[in-house]
Order: sequence, then structure tokens, then C-alpha cells
Amino acid sequence: MGGRRRVDNLTALAVLATLVEGQMHPYEMATTLRDRGKDQDMGIKWGSFYTVVRNMARHGLIEAVGSVREGRRPERTVYRITDDGRAELVDWARELVATPVPEQPRFRAGLSVLAALHPDEATTLLRARLAVLEDGIRSDRAALAGHARVVPRLFLVENEYDLTIREAEAAWIRSLLTELTSGSYPGLDEWRTRHEAPTPRTGPADGGDTIP
Repeated sequence: MGGRRRVDNLTALAVLATLVEGQMHPYEMATTLRDRGKDQDMGIKWGSFYTVVRNMARHGLIEAVGSVREGRRPERTVYRITDDGRAELVDWARELVATPVPEQPRFRAGLSVLAALHPDEATTLLRARLAVLEDGIRSDRAALAGHARVVPRLFLVENEYDLTIREAEAAWIRSLLTELTSGSYPGLDEWRTRHEAPTPRTGPADGGDTIP
């Protein structure tokens, strides 16, 4: 599994997963992916979508089988997945499911510089984030329950995962807020003092030139 992908772009994975269902032209692929919300799962950049499709054909993952014309629109090339493309789809799925890789979400970056904020401000901001998270969790939980009545669970597992991750984040923030508001967070007094202490002078103490 793994190794260097011929087209190392998750958009290519999305295209393979779509074409395994049948032949399509790129506009049809894009419409299907949007309708299913795969652009959120794969981080598809639509501006490079056609370039990715052409690269996949160049590398033998998909192949043109003809063209169609709808009304006065230009002809559209219809593609199908190749045997190599099917093998790539399966191998790629195995790698993504089995092999964890480091990921750096923006929230983690923010936490890494949390000390730059006064603890009271950090508490306020975390409460605001938690409120947004909880609203989204309620909405997505209801949406998932509705989808589950008409869509097999197999095609909703990524939504379950996303919801579970955000529920875990919300639980962690609640725990952190409890420590911050109760005063039990280790080093909280030192953190607060660092922000409330007078700012030391950084310029010359007695005369001399200063930078304007």
C-alpha cells in the first residue's frame, strides 16, 4: 500500500470513486460529487478539477470512451475507470483507512499559542467556539438521523466520524473551561500574572536616539 501516487491529489480519489459507478463526463462527475458533499470530504478545489481529470487520463487511471453534446454546449469527453484505476482506488482506500498520518488542524495551531492571550480572554473565546460547535453538532446530529432513514449507513460513516470528532472536541473544551473557571488549571496564576504585570521598557533608559 502507499508509495508515490500517479496523481497524488484527493480529487483524483473522488473521481475514481465516482467513475466506479459508471461512465461520466467531467461536468457530471463534478455535479455528482457536489450533490453528495464529497467536496467537503476530499477538499476538492474546483478550479483544478479538469486538470486533475486530464492528468488521471494521462496516467492511465481513467480513459476516454467517447463524447456527448447537450444542446448548444461544447462536446464533453466521457470517461470510464480503467483496471489500473480500480486497483488504485482500492489501494488508496486501504492506505487511508489503515495508516494514520499527522494532521495539523487550525485549532491545534491556536492552542499552541494560547499563552499569547490573557486567560480571561482565552476563556471567552473558548466559550464562543464551544457555542458554535454545539450548534453545529445539534444540527448535524439531526441531519444524520434524517439521512440514516433513507441512506445505508455504509455511505454515512464519514459523517459519523466527523460528528464524533467534534463531539470529542466539545467535551475537551468543556473540561478545559471547567479548569480555567474554577482556578484549578495548573500554572493559571503565573499565566495571569504574565499578562497583568507592567510591560518592561524596551528603549534606552537615559537619553540616546530612539527609532521613530
